[in-house]
Amino acid sequence: MAFSVRQGQGLAPAAMKRTAFGAHPVRPVAPSGLRSAVRAKASDSDVGAAGVAAIALGLPANAIMLWSEWTLKTTGSGLPPGPGGALGAAEGISYLVVLAVIAWSIYTKATTGSGLPAGPAGLLGAVEGVSYLSLLAGIIVFALKYLS
Repeated sequence: MAFSVRQGQGLAPAAMKRTAFGAHPVRPVAPSGLRSAVRAKASDSDVGAAGVAAIALGLPANAIMLWSEWTLKTTGSGLPPGPGGALGAAEGISYLVVLAVIAWSIYTKATTGSGLPAGPAGLLGAVEGVSYLSLLAGIIVFALKYLS
Protein backbone atom coordinates (compact mmCIF):
# COMPACT_ATOMS: atom_id res chain seq x y z
CA MET A 1 0.00 0.00 0.00
CA ALA A 2 1.63 3.23 -1.11
CA PHE A 3 0.47 6.75 -0.33
CA SER A 4 1.91 10.19 -0.39
CA VAL A 5 1.72 12.98 2.12
CA ARG A 6 1.39 16.47 0.68
CA GLN A 7 2.54 19.48 2.58
CA GLY A 8 -0.20 20.87 4.76
CA GLN A 9 -2.17 17.60 4.66
CA GLY A 10 -1.88 14.21 6.29
CA LEU A 11 0.16 13.30 9.32
CA ALA A 12 1.50 15.69 11.91
CA PRO A 13 5.23 16.50 11.73
CA ALA A 14 5.84 14.45 14.88
CA ALA A 15 4.69 11.34 13.03
CA MET A 16 7.08 11.94 10.13
CA LYS A 17 10.58 10.54 9.81
CA ARG A 18 13.11 12.48 7.76
CA THR A 19 15.36 10.47 5.48
CA ALA A 20 17.72 11.27 2.63
CA PHE A 21 14.86 10.75 0.17
CA GLY A 22 12.21 12.79 1.95
CA ALA A 23 9.70 12.36 4.74
CA HIS A 24 8.15 8.96 5.37
CA PRO A 25 5.29 8.30 7.80
CA VAL A 26 6.17 6.47 10.97
CA ARG A 27 3.77 3.81 12.18
CA PRO A 28 2.01 5.09 15.30
CA VAL A 29 2.32 2.96 18.41
CA ALA A 30 -0.94 2.14 20.18
CA PRO A 31 -1.07 2.04 23.98
CA SER A 32 -0.48 -1.46 25.32
CA GLY A 33 -4.12 -1.83 26.39
CA LEU A 34 -5.34 -1.24 22.83
CA ARG A 35 -3.07 -3.68 21.03
CA SER A 36 -4.83 -6.65 19.58
CA ALA A 37 -3.58 -10.12 20.23
CA VAL A 38 -1.27 -11.32 17.47
CA ARG A 39 -1.70 -14.94 16.56
CA ALA A 40 1.53 -16.77 15.92
CA LYS A 41 2.03 -18.35 12.52
CA ALA A 42 1.47 -22.10 12.55
CA SER A 43 4.75 -23.92 12.70
CA ASP A 44 5.76 -27.03 10.81
CA SER A 45 5.11 -29.09 13.92
CA ASP A 46 1.41 -28.14 13.84
CA VAL A 47 0.09 -30.38 11.06
CA GLY A 48 -3.45 -30.91 12.30
CA ALA A 49 -5.43 -34.10 12.63
CA ALA A 50 -4.85 -35.16 9.01
CA GLY A 51 -1.09 -34.85 9.46
CA VAL A 52 -1.10 -36.84 12.68
CA ALA A 53 -3.22 -39.54 11.02
CA ALA A 54 -0.87 -39.61 8.03
CA ILE A 55 2.08 -40.10 10.36
CA ALA A 56 0.35 -42.74 12.48
CA LEU A 57 -0.94 -44.71 9.49
CA GLY A 58 1.78 -43.90 6.97
CA LEU A 59 4.78 -45.21 8.85
CA PRO A 60 3.46 -48.78 9.33
CA ALA A 61 1.74 -48.71 5.91
CA ASN A 62 5.03 -48.02 4.17
CA ALA A 63 6.71 -50.83 6.09
CA ILE A 64 3.96 -53.30 5.14
CA MET A 65 3.99 -52.12 1.52
CA LEU A 66 7.76 -52.54 1.23
CA TRP A 67 7.51 -55.97 2.86
CA SER A 68 4.79 -56.91 0.38
CA GLU A 69 6.91 -55.72 -2.55
CA TRP A 70 9.92 -57.66 -1.27
CA THR A 71 7.77 -60.78 -0.91
CA LEU A 72 6.38 -60.27 -4.42
CA LYS A 73 9.89 -59.93 -5.85
CA THR A 74 11.33 -62.97 -4.05
CA THR A 75 8.40 -65.40 -4.15
CA GLY A 76 6.29 -64.17 -7.05
CA SER A 77 3.19 -63.55 -4.91
CA GLY A 78 2.11 -61.05 -2.29
CA LEU A 79 1.82 -61.57 1.43
CA PRO A 80 -0.12 -64.61 2.66
CA PRO A 81 -3.65 -63.90 3.92
CA GLY A 82 -2.67 -64.51 7.54
CA PRO A 83 -5.07 -65.36 10.36
CA GLY A 84 -8.59 -64.49 9.27
CA GLY A 85 -7.23 -62.59 6.26
CA ALA A 86 -5.83 -59.85 8.52
CA LEU A 87 -2.41 -59.70 6.86
CA GLY A 88 -3.90 -59.53 3.38
CA ALA A 89 -6.27 -56.78 4.51
CA ALA A 90 -3.39 -54.85 6.09
CA GLU A 91 -1.50 -55.18 2.80
CA GLY A 92 -4.39 -53.77 0.78
CA ILE A 93 -5.07 -50.95 3.22
CA SER A 94 -1.36 -50.10 3.27
CA TYR A 95 -1.33 -49.61 -0.49
CA LEU A 96 -4.35 -47.31 -0.19
CA VAL A 97 -2.80 -45.28 2.66
CA VAL A 98 0.45 -44.79 0.74
CA LEU A 99 -1.44 -43.70 -2.37
CA ALA A 100 -3.54 -41.31 -0.24
CA VAL A 101 -0.39 -39.69 1.22
CA ILE A 102 1.03 -39.29 -2.29
CA ALA A 103 -2.24 -37.81 -3.57
CA TRP A 104 -2.33 -35.36 -0.63
CA SER A 105 1.29 -34.41 -1.34
CA ILE A 106 0.60 -33.79 -5.03
CA TYR A 107 -2.53 -31.76 -4.22
CA THR A 108 -0.61 -29.66 -1.68
CA LYS A 109 2.24 -29.11 -4.14
CA ALA A 110 -0.19 -28.04 -6.87
CA THR A 111 -2.15 -25.62 -4.67
CA THR A 112 0.58 -24.11 -2.49
CA GLY A 113 3.76 -24.62 -4.47
CA SER A 114 5.42 -26.63 -1.71
CA GLY A 115 4.99 -30.15 -0.44
CA LEU A 116 3.67 -31.29 2.91
CA PRO A 117 5.10 -29.62 6.01
CA ALA A 118 7.86 -31.46 7.84
CA GLY A 119 5.67 -32.10 10.88
CA PRO A 120 6.85 -32.90 14.39
CA ALA A 121 10.44 -34.17 14.30
CA GLY A 122 10.19 -34.26 10.50
CA LEU A 123 7.93 -37.33 10.57
CA LEU A 124 5.34 -36.13 8.04
CA GLY A 125 8.10 -35.23 5.61
CA ALA A 126 9.63 -38.66 6.17
CA VAL A 127 6.30 -40.37 5.51
CA GLU A 128 5.94 -38.34 2.32
CA GLY A 129 9.42 -39.22 1.09
CA VAL A 130 9.20 -42.92 1.96
CA SER A 131 5.77 -43.08 0.30
CA TYR A 132 7.27 -41.88 -2.97
CA LEU A 133 10.09 -44.42 -2.60
CA SER A 134 7.58 -47.20 -1.87
CA LEU A 135 5.63 -46.27 -4.99
CA LEU A 136 8.81 -46.27 -7.07
CA ALA A 137 9.83 -49.66 -5.65
CA GLY A 138 6.35 -51.01 -6.40
CA ILE A 139 6.51 -49.83 -10.01
CA ILE A 140 9.93 -51.46 -10.42
CA VAL A 141 8.85 -54.76 -8.81
CA PHE A 142 5.66 -54.98 -10.88
CA ALA A 143 7.61 -54.16 -14.06
CA LEU A 144 10.22 -56.84 -13.28
CA LYS A 145 7.52 -59.39 -12.48
CA TYR A 146 5.56 -58.84 -15.67
CA LEU A 147 8.56 -58.40 -17.97
CA SER A 148 10.19 -61.68 -16.87
